[in-house]
Amino acid sequence: MFEEQVIPLDVWISTCINWLVDNHRSIFLKLKWPVEQTLTGIEHGLNALHPLIVIIAVVLLAWRLAGWRTSLFSSCSLILIGLLGLWENTMITLAMVLSSVIFCVIAGVPLGIYAGRSDRFEQFIRPMLDAMQTTPSFVYLVPIVMLFSIGNAAGVLATIIFSLPPIIRLTSLGIRQVPQELVEAAEAFGATNFQVLVKVQIPLAMPTILAGLNQTIMMALSMVVVAALIGAGGLGSPVIIGLNSLDIGLAAIGGIGIVLMAVMLDRITQAAAQKKN
Repeated sequence: MFEEQVIPLDVWISTCINWLVDNHRSIFLKLKWPVEQTLTGIEHGLNALHPLIVIIAVVLLAWRLAGWRTSLFSSCSLILIGLLGLWENTMITLAMVLSSVIFCVIAGVPLGIYAGRSDRFEQFIRPMLDAMQTTPSFVYLVPIVMLFSIGNAAGVLATIIFSLPPIIRLTSLGIRQVPQELVEAAEAFGATNFQVLVKVQIPLAMPTILAGLNQTIMMALSMVVVAALIGAGGLGSPVIIGLNSLDIGLAAIGGIGIVLMAVMLDRITQAAAQKKN
């Protein structure tokens, strides 16, 4: 019954992407510019700092937000990463994650707030978020390369698309979980819609929004590793090189660096979210 392909969807998609590349690639390269500038600035800033300064800054942040145990773990993790010869790759990965998260917050929080306050918009955006979250990460790479070329900036753009849904969903959830009685009380005292949003809904939704930020960071970290396949540097590079050359040691130390960084960022952001409760 289904021996032959009836709907040539793959041909339609290829034709559409090729048309965009041939006619509108300059637009996509302009969209790439702010991402590239942000990434370059953060990456150069991190690599310009002495590793000891970075370690002290992260340790102080972890101690302030998550306590001495996370602070100790962070210091040991960063020192081990440096001793493994992964410091530069780690700073590149951190710059990519931070750049991705910045743009995810800029786009995701307003969209999440709007979805939390509008049932119609929430119903409209939900299928797109479902598709973005369930599409395998490797599928993003081909159109990203065709539209934005290769390199770290292209990897960040793929990461933004992959990591955006959690912060939109959880921001919307946080806004919707604010008790309606509090909103009505604020309106009864003469608060405008903007004042209700800024002084009631966002503060009460902040723990959920920060939980969304945590999930976005974790997804961004997983995607920047996959982005090494399109020329992005960082901790994904030793993993990909180790895979291609069957060098299990090189792949293993790259994986160790990723795990240490993921646990460190997860503990710090989770603690920040819990402090808002």
